[in-house]
Amino acid sequence: MRADRAVEAYLRHISIERGLSEHTVAAYRRDLAAYRGWLSDHGILDTAEVTPAIVAQFAAERASAQPPAAATSLARLQSSVRGLHRFLVREGLADTDPSERLRPPKAPQRLPKALSITQIEALLDAAGPAPGDTGATGDDLVLRLRDRALLELLYATGARVSEVMQLDVDDLAHGDVLRVRGKGAKERIVPVGSYARAAVDAYLARARPELSRRGRATPRLFLGARGTPMSRQGAWLVIQAAAERADLQAHVSPHTFRHSFATHLLQGGADVRVVQELLGHASVATTQIYTHVTVDALRDVYATSHPRAR
Repeated sequence: MRADRAVEAYLRHISIERGLSEHTVAAYRRDLAAYRGWLSDHGILDTAEVTPAIVAQFAAERASAQPPAAATSLARLQSSVRGLHRFLVREGLADTDPSERLRPPKAPQRLPKALSITQIEALLDAAGPAPGDTGATGDDLVLRLRDRALLELLYATGARVSEVMQLDVDDLAHGDVLRVRGKGAKERIVPVGSYARAAVDAYLARARPELSRRGRATPRLFLGARGTPMSRQGAWLVIQAAAERADLQAHVSPHTFRHSFATHLLQGGADVRVVQELLGHASVATTQIYTHVTVDALRDVYATSHPRAR
């Protein structure tokens, strides 16, 4: 099968049948464009001509390229290549998988960085007024109510920013729980605390109607200043502005809220499998990285508190 057609068929598969996010599909598209370009440069236009030695050569050249790529980028690139060839075999479009012996580089384990509860509270207060606060007025009030609701919801649910951006108003119809659509179009139910619910209710009552009037009708929960659905980039800018107002020295990103959510739950005594369910992790092994964070915190407390720890 022609390499270009094979790549397009695979991208349609992961987008439509597997329901991967636009961001993930775009990353796979970039990786496979690089792979297809490399094959073309070596005179290979059909996937039937690809051998294990060719795949290994491609991986080796990418790994030794200058400047060196991050281990995570190389791992994703090789995952894209393996996924393509496995798909072709599974669909009967190829007889063998030349990438089956490809082993991705082991990425260094990086512990997630969480904010303290005090830092989270400062960040939320800096985002916008608490429900019932009438200090802000006009357009500033509208946007600040939205920003406060957004950040409260990110921290209360531990949802990915892409998941929150996809929320519709109706997803909050069940009161104290939220229906979240995660990776692979899988749905999960996550409780919503009273602080986040109050902030969202204030946004829905006092801000969203005004934002909605500025654009075309849309069911999306969070809207931009022009009334269109809010983007991930827009959410990132809101977080950066709040972090600057809160004078936080730590790096803060949308995922910081997810890390903080998981870490604070475990520190509070939550079972790791409950946290796994709330985060939407397919494997508990992914969630267990947060237990290292809490163990480190316990070790620090022990070292500074026990009279014979040192």
